[in-house]
Amino acid sequence: MEGCSVSPILPAALFTGFLYYVANLRPGVDTNHLQKPNVIVILADDIGWGDLGQNWPRTSETPNLDLMAQQGMRFADFHAAASTCSPSRASLLTGRLGLRNGVTRNFAVGSVGGLPLNESTLAEILKGVGYYTAMIGKWHLGHHGLYHPNNRGFDYYSGIPYSNDMGCTDTPGYDIPFCPPCPKDPETDCCKHKDCYSTVALPLFENMSIVEQPVNLSALTEHYAERATRIIQHASKNRKPFFLYVALAHMHVPLSPAVHFVNTTRQGVYSASLREMDSLIGLIKNTSDTTDKENTIIWFTGDNGPWSQKCEFSGSVGPFLGSWQTHKGGSSAKQTTWEGGHRVPTIAYWPGKIPANITSTALLSVLDILPTVLSLARVGLPLDRHYDGMDATEVLFSRSQTGHKTLFHPNSGAAGRFGDLQTVRLEQYKAYYLTGGAEACGGGTGPEQLHDPPLIFDLSRDVEEGAPLDSSSAEYRGVLERVTAEREAVLQDIATDNVSRADYTIDPAAEPCCNHQHIVCRCQGQK
Repeated sequence: MEGCSVSPILPAALFTGFLYYVANLRPGVDTNHLQKPNVIVILADDIGWGDLGQNWPRTSETPNLDLMAQQGMRFADFHAAASTCSPSRASLLTGRLGLRNGVTRNFAVGSVGGLPLNESTLAEILKGVGYYTAMIGKWHLGHHGLYHPNNRGFDYYSGIPYSNDMGCTDTPGYDIPFCPPCPKDPETDCCKHKDCYSTVALPLFENMSIVEQPVNLSALTEHYAERATRIIQHASKNRKPFFLYVALAHMHVPLSPAVHFVNTTRQGVYSASLREMDSLIGLIKNTSDTTDKENTIIWFTGDNGPWSQKCEFSGSVGPFLGSWQTHKGGSSAKQTTWEGGHRVPTIAYWPGKIPANITSTALLSVLDILPTVLSLARVGLPLDRHYDGMDATEVLFSRSQTGHKTLFHPNSGAAGRFGDLQTVRLEQYKAYYLTGGAEACGGGTGPEQLHDPPLIFDLSRDVEEGAPLDSSSAEYRGVLERVTAEREAVLQDIATDNVSRADYTIDPAAEPCCNHQHIVCRCQGQK
């Protein structure tokens, strides 16, 4: 498919473009390809740990995910690699923290750069050993030129290149504040609001082409479902292992659930969106189960915790309240290093391989997806750099409860310099050298505070993070010594590593635009 104009036969055009790319799914020459597992990674956006029914009994909107947890492994102590979009996604695809891979904050609509080109992505590595690689959904790692998903290892891409609130649409959905729709007139500027992106309409890409701008958000779930189903079915038919990365728009604002889901819940728009997301994941799971479930692992997780400033349009942190911070002001969820910001619901499912109905308490991270998947595919890690993730196959298959001894949570917007490692998890302890609250519902924020010595919490006794250890106690002194050593070691390791630097330059010429004759780039022929 060439160009970016849209005709009245848009669905047929999209399908034609899709078939062109799945035509590349031909049997590989690798004689072991049947033994390489298919891999489906599903990443939810801004989802709370308490949004999963199996995690939090107050939630009842995720029956498909709950079933997957009962049939697979649920992780109780699994963490995003950062508590904001781009850094978390970069770490998922590289197995490296932002101080190594260069992505420490979010990219913009007009970003010239993206995930540095010298960073190897999971898709690039798997493609190099015979996998068909496809991505559906939110990319947010650079869309301009060589940073586009098709140039970062994905044979096929369909989705929005960044967050679904980073452009106007004709049906804005539910958000706080309410953002106006795109103007229809090609010369009439849109209403301005400091918290709304209105200069460029939200685009939908099919590989390198914009096929819809503005995208119809209420139809996006159906679009993603069709694409995911066909990718799985075609890959199975062609007997080639595949890697499918589905980065959902759910549960990021604006929420735009289909009317059917709004009408089937009395709990409000967020619950309707959660149920819609769950339904989509159920469809993907069922499609996989009816094609090649014995050889397919599905890994569901989240990019960070809920965006609390969106009030009723944000999710639940469950018991991880970050009470020490919230009592001082602000949110302890997305953009913070409190548990609510980075502890995410996670499930791994592989019938006959991963034991069923198991809850793992191993300390794991999104960083572990790359090394674990490469281990399953019998592929070694590139040797010219260091990694922060671990191979979790012993946890998945042998019920080991041994994960990381230490995790480092980078600053993600609430306080401090982006990417700096000023929060350290050591076994059940968590040390804060810096605290700060993100914007909460109603607009309040928490003060940025440096702590020397750090605050240390024992999560085994205090999941709410309400009362730090007494700094004069023997327990505190013992933990502090170990935390200090671990932090100094990782900072020294990063200093001697092959690190990258992302280009965060912004240029209006890099903004995705289907039609430069229209003030918000509305595609020609699109009403």
